[in-house]
Amino acid sequence: MKQGNVAKVTVSLPRRLLVFADRLAKEHSTSRSGVIAELLEKEEAERLNALMAEGYLEMAEENLREAEEALNLTREVVLRDG
Repeated sequence: MKQGNVAKVTVSLPRRLLVFADRLAKEHSTSRSGVIAELLEKEEAERLNALMAEGYLEMAEENLREAEEALNLTREVVLRDG
């Protein structure tokens, strides 16, 4: 976690999640803050990846429509001039 642009906050957690956060912090050699930051960064990356995948699928559908239209136009020319 970068220390340059950090805001200090207070968060309330159920005791079992606090125990889990402490265990993760120990396993990852970081702090509670580090664990929470890593989990939030992971969630942010997953959402960005999902948005990108959605965008790529939309682009693929558009490219397919354009390719089919070009194929139909080419077919018309070939059949007309063939």
